[in-house]
Amino acid sequence: MPHKPSWFRDDEVFVSFADTCGINKDGNVLYVIDSSTGKRTETINDRLMEDIDALVAGRPAVTGRWVHRDHLSIGAPRYYDTRFVAALDDLLKQPAFRGFTARTIGELVDEGFIAKRAGHGSPSADKRGGPVPYIKVSDIRAGQVNINPSNMVSGIVAQSFWRGPHSGLKPFDLVTPIRASKNIGEFAVLMPGQEDVVLTKEMLVLRTTSTAPVDNFFLLWALSLKIVRQQWNRIVLMQTNREDVGDRYLEIEIPWTSDEDAARRVSAPFRNYYLGMDELRRAFTSALAQDDLHHVFLGIDESQEIGRASCRERVYVLV
Repeated sequence: MPHKPSWFRDDEVFVSFADTCGINKDGNVLYVIDSSTGKRTETINDRLMEDIDALVAGRPAVTGRWVHRDHLSIGAPRYYDTRFVAALDDLLKQPAFRGFTARTIGELVDEGFIAKRAGHGSPSADKRGGPVPYIKVSDIRAGQVNINPSNMVSGIVAQSFWRGPHSGLKPFDLVTPIRASKNIGEFAVLMPGQEDVVLTKEMLVLRTTSTAPVDNFFLLWALSLKIVRQQWNRIVLMQTNREDVGDRYLEIEIPWTSDEDAARRVSAPFRNYYLGMDELRRAFTSALAQDDLHHVFLGIDESQEIGRASCRERVYVLV
């Protein structure tokens, strides 16, 4: 009969998701940095050893936990870091969030409250050139979908990626890189007039449906919470040499409520910001268009004001 140490558990595996192990990527000793001075101390930065010491001593580990062997589906320790899910549960116990519950994106998709879709595809370089913006993962920055006038495709190419005359996107859709980006999980808002773009295949688009008790601004509020944003750290894994999420984003837990007034209250800053930005953008381009003296590219489609033009006829505003 093999010896079992005192900390051993049948059918469970201790998983440490510590981010340091005493050495850096070059094999040199890694020391703790004093945050007040910015200088190295003489203490070795080895959180993995701290987890092992806690395990042997029978104490809870800060960056480790027991996982049942039946739940060991992915061979990446960070995937089992559920600290921020627990933090969300603690947040929802506060009086300000009475009536809110934690729900996964997958559950809300299955119940028909959230719609999801992938990006359209990635046109090759020889197909670039035309009036329709092509959005790459690098164009998602600071909550905005940035239109790059040097990355455009023709209407015919766009329709081939849309598989029809329209992109299938809507104003205020939420867009995030889902692969090959350091900003996975950082959502941007597709502003009115930006709907007819070609999104690279490394994108995820989320929106609330007409049956949901909340709108996209509430969804953006929920996805922007720090304890929600930090959950992406455990599901973004390296595939060969680039970041990838797959369908694991469906495991992300967010606050949810059926109270429409409560949802509008907490998400009001997001709603006011993006609706106000839309109004300012339209006023700005309208004013500059009066004298035809300026060159400003904002990616606002003026055809929205006079009815939808065909893809070939659409021109993004250069004022």
